[in-house]
Amino acid sequence: MNSEKRTEIFRRLREANPHPKTELEYATPFQLLVAVMLSAQATDVGVNKATRRLFPIAGTPHAILALGEEKLKRHIATIGLFNTKAKNVIATCAILVEQHAGEVPRTREALEVLPGVGRKTANVVLNTAFGEPTIAVDTHIFRVCNRTGLASGKTVRAVEDKLENVVPDEFKRDAHHWLILHGRYVCRARKPDCPACIIRALCEYRHKTR
Repeated sequence: MNSEKRTEIFRRLREANPHPKTELEYATPFQLLVAVMLSAQATDVGVNKATRRLFPIAGTPHAILALGEEKLKRHIATIGLFNTKAKNVIATCAILVEQHAGEVPRTREALEVLPGVGRKTANVVLNTAFGEPTIAVDTHIFRVCNRTGLASGKTVRAVEDKLENVVPDEFKRDAHHWLILHGRYVCRARKPDCPACIIRALCEYRHKTR
């Protein structure tokens, strides 16, 4: 795919959704961090149901530490892998309190040290909470980029690196959200909705649906 096509793809996505946002519900960078940690192998809808109960009573690192791991588990028990996630959230809260005055660090290096926080989670927090032009590649974005030809790669990291190189700077701030929403609602895994796709004329997928 050439640069003109890529630019037009993002231009169309921006025109359709000028101010894209995450579908995870949060009020602070810390709450976003926890929500993203909980979202691994879970839906945003499921995470939001749990955090609507959790955050009003424990929406800060100090409050979650005071709540304790066992009570935290009860609040997130509807989410997959909740035992491991509760353990990681508690450990992360302890580090935030002890080393960062209860605040979420604003560097990738500091974020990736936190238990349960990998590169993708760090990228989401840097982008969504702090406005950094990072692009977190999840299964939706990986699929969209490979299917359309926007940024082909055999691994998540390869796709991320390709996107960093080929996405025009003016679109990098919102590229993550445009691509994830497009993958979630239009360029779906089992059957992409090509007739409703605003970038279908630019997409290089050979098996478009009718």
